[in-house]
Amino acid sequence: MNIEIIPFSSQFARDFQELNLAWLKKYFWVEDHDREVLGNPEKYIIEPGGNIFFAKEDEHIIGTVALMKIEDGIFELTKMAVTPEAQGKKIGQKLMEHTLKYAKEKGWKSVIIYSNRKLENAIYIYQKYGFQEIPIEENNPYARGDIKMKLEL
Repeated sequence: MNIEIIPFSSQFARDFQELNLAWLKKYFWVEDHDREVLGNPEKYIIEPGGNIFFAKEDEHIIGTVALMKIEDGIFELTKMAVTPEAQGKKIGQKLMEHTLKYAKEKGWKSVIIYSNRKLENAIYIYQKYGFQEIPIEENNPYARGDIKMKLEL
């Protein structure tokens, strides 16, 4: 298995959207906020200073993750999705490691994650990488979000 982590390129914008829509439909539902961000990742993620990474196997995109700027030095790790065929191959962990290394190299202060407690495997992985639960604000950006986690870098 030859996995390469690559940065965002507009040629992969559709992969970013499709991977995330499939994941959301499988586990939850698609919110308006999701449609906006997934439909225009350059505007909502790249231009404000964030980034998107892809896991590529041969010529196929099999996973993705985004870092969305919240404020200077604080970013949200979001929109992580892996194709059903690639799940169980630690692609999410490869994306997580790459993303956290990138954030540290940029000198950012912290990374936050909004998630849902029913995603036990994901929460386990977040904790494994040092994320700790913090209070979630009432007006968090995701109706499905019932847990917020933070990693100080």
